[in-house]
Amino acid sequence: MTRSDSSNVDVCILGGGLAGLTLARHLLLHTDRTVRVVEKRAELPPKRQKVGESSVQLAGYYYGKVLDLEDHLYFEHLMKYNLRFYWKTAGRRNDAFEDYSAAYIRNYSNIPSYQLDRNVFEAELIRRNAAFEDRYALDLGAEGLQVDLCEEGEDPHRVRYSVDGEARELRASWVVDATGRRRFLAKKRELTRDQPLDHGAFFWWVDGLVDIEKLTGQSNRERRLRPDRRHTGHLPAWLATNHFCDEGLWFWVIPLHGKTSLGLVFDNDVVHWRDVFNVEKATEWICERFPLFARDLPQRKVLDFGGYRSYAHDCGQTLSAQRWAVTGEAGRFNDPLYSPGSDLISIHNTLIVDAILARDPDDRKQRCRTHESLTKAVYQAYLPTYATSYDALGDVETFYLKYVWELAVYFAVYVFPFINDLFTERRFQIGYLRRFAKLGPWNRGVQGLLSGYFQWKKEHAEPSNDPAYLDFTEIETLARAADTFFEVGLDAVEARRVLDRQLENLEELARFTAVHVASVVLDDPDVLRSRAFAESLDLEALHFDPESMAEHWRATRDQPGEMEWSMCAKVLERFRHTRKRSAIAMVS
Repeated sequence: MTRSDSSNVDVCILGGGLAGLTLARHLLLHTDRTVRVVEKRAELPPKRQKVGESSVQLAGYYYGKVLDLEDHLYFEHLMKYNLRFYWKTAGRRNDAFEDYSAAYIRNYSNIPSYQLDRNVFEAELIRRNAAFEDRYALDLGAEGLQVDLCEEGEDPHRVRYSVDGEARELRASWVVDATGRRRFLAKKRELTRDQPLDHGAFFWWVDGLVDIEKLTGQSNRERRLRPDRRHTGHLPAWLATNHFCDEGLWFWVIPLHGKTSLGLVFDNDVVHWRDVFNVEKATEWICERFPLFARDLPQRKVLDFGGYRSYAHDCGQTLSAQRWAVTGEAGRFNDPLYSPGSDLISIHNTLIVDAILARDPDDRKQRCRTHESLTKAVYQAYLPTYATSYDALGDVETFYLKYVWELAVYFAVYVFPFINDLFTERRFQIGYLRRFAKLGPWNRGVQGLLSGYFQWKKEHAEPSNDPAYLDFTEIETLARAADTFFEVGLDAVEARRVLDRQLENLEELARFTAVHVASVVLDDPDVLRSRAFAESLDLEALHFDPESMAEHWRATRDQPGEMEWSMCAKVLERFRHTRKRSAIAMVS
């Protein structure tokens, strides 16, 4: 049947951005459903540059493998060199790259991710989707959109709009909202929800490559032979999503073909949006906060810009057995710090497609109930990362602990099940959600502990005058979590065994984090060696309280037994700085 004039369609997708176009391709590749995308804009991709270029492993796998776009990603975009983070060094001018501490993963991931030029990527999705001309159509310039959802039974939904003054009406078995921040269905059904984040962002694009390693007065030879190469290696740092961090804020530098994406993300309690909400102000602000950029950014040609005063939002429901769904920013969005936007699209699209494939209403109801629980759990699990410990971005040691914890959870608990198609495997889902629930209290405790530790360090610890260079995989828990990328083709029982082993690793990592913090606060390395101290911690009640740490240490220090960590417990010894005043005296 010809989709250009048909009034019946299996799936009507509202919105032709990243979420809608990838969902359409997913349906076209892996189902026999007919698809109509209805887009308000008259031209796709738009002339304005689109933000959201950085992807991580889960989305990299989804775009490359599930949507079969690997060739396009490799040839037309840049393969990403992980996420890298930088901090200024006390007592230095910080006007050169070598002045900054850095934390990173030196090796490329087994699952590649990409720096996406969104306009180029979405244009390719449009082109490839159009090849399914017998099952697919894209209507541009749709105005006056109205959707009448069938609230009961199996009758089709009605979708009405006009294109170039011509009225059109569709009868659709499913309607999926991918309208982005328009949030069409969420507003229509009064599902918009507030959440605790109040973060803003301003971003712009400049012509050419901003090579951060060249923001220095050193010669080419000096840069090549710099001693820190022993730690950082020789791969080009500019290929990463580079984050320049400070308390409650970070600045991204992302390479694209022929241009560089720049963006400042901030807690609105730390930065006032009026101070940074145009290119001139933002450039001046960044050059003052991170002086190395004064060598480059003021001379750059600006190509485009944009911003959000406050970008985070929640949604009461994103998947319904009444045959409607929400994906992408039309539903939930929290924070761009670890590039989770495309991950959420990948997970939501996967669950939506699985629900659409259920022809029996009872089966569909069961799938939607479980899938909705999963999407809420995934979203809510991210929140303490952003709402509780965003201040920890201001310190290399504290952030190192934070990111190792979060990335180990991400690799083992998010990426591993996704690459095994287990998020839609009911035999796995129930046990997964039960195991996932254990992480919630641990994560809340770790995030609160690290925020308190960062604030304590500002008052009690002298910062180092030398840059530090840290590979996140120096804590072996993270390396073991990354090894799950090679655990492919597992059934539900085998996967649960892998997940259980990873949860044991994560439990040890949470204990190590708490014990390391206590050993620094109490200024006693023996705390790290105490089995009694480590094993008697209540991981569901972690919090930062020096007096409680001291009391706990007094109660356990004389008990025999040395803690045998499965990781190098001395990886952060370099951060045992001289105290401004004695922590022990403070809590005695």
